[in-house]
Amino acid sequence: MTQPTQAAAGLDPYNDTADYGPWRFLHRLNPLSKAAALLPVMVLVIFTRDIYTPLLILLLTVALILVGAHLSRRALVTLLVGLPVFVVVIATSFGLWTAPGDVDHSVILFQIGEYRFYLGAFLIGLATSLRLSSLLVMALLGGLTTTGPDMVRSMVQQLKVPYRIGYTALAAYRFVPRFGFELETIRQAHRVRGVAGGRGPIAAFKRYYGYVIPLLAGAIRHAERVALAMDSRAFGAHPTRTERFLVPFRVRDWVFVLAFWAAVAVIVVTSPPG
Repeated sequence: MTQPTQAAAGLDPYNDTADYGPWRFLHRLNPLSKAAALLPVMVLVIFTRDIYTPLLILLLTVALILVGAHLSRRALVTLLVGLPVFVVVIATSFGLWTAPGDVDHSVILFQIGEYRFYLGAFLIGLATSLRLSSLLVMALLGGLTTTGPDMVRSMVQQLKVPYRIGYTALAAYRFVPRFGFELETIRQAHRVRGVAGGRGPIAAFKRYYGYVIPLLAGAIRHAERVALAMDSRAFGAHPTRTERFLVPFRVRDWVFVLAFWAAVAVIVVTSPPG
């Protein structure tokens, strides 16, 4: 496999000599290193039953995102404000399903009529809420700092996934934003022509039903153009292909994986029982 050209290297997010503006180390890591670090911890969190382990893993992951990821203002507000609200709401919701007789020895947090919501019920719900939240935030760590094309490239280059499969999946991935653009174009055309106007669920169903055929026709035309373009470039005719961008797995990736595992191991060992 040949090296990418110098012009392409200027656009390469993994080229250390390129100018990227603000430096965020999570964006510079190989996507597979983030998957390798996070997936075992996700499995571990699923089987935890205490409060401290998922709480500390959640705080560790949030700190990594804040330090190592380039966040929009909306993402930052969601992480710092929305996440605590989510944890409390989900904990309370799960706590409401706890039998009061099982936790009536604890402090009463609030009472509505004859119903009493105990601290023990909230803590039981909190354990579940923290597990869900930590799983969500770990998924966000990868999702906010990794693109689909880079994940496909790293799977082709490091995991040796056949490029015919990887880049065909990438072509399908590119269909998603195109569908959104075409759907908005169809909506505007329908509004200009006054097609399927009105309000209510029946009118909404008619409108969306009217979008199906144009979207399907557009998808078929786009798939045909992509197939012709791939055939004209002899895609799949050779066992390997020249990559425009390389996504290397470097020492920093190993350091991140081992450091994250070590931090989680310390959390698990030092966390008191639930």
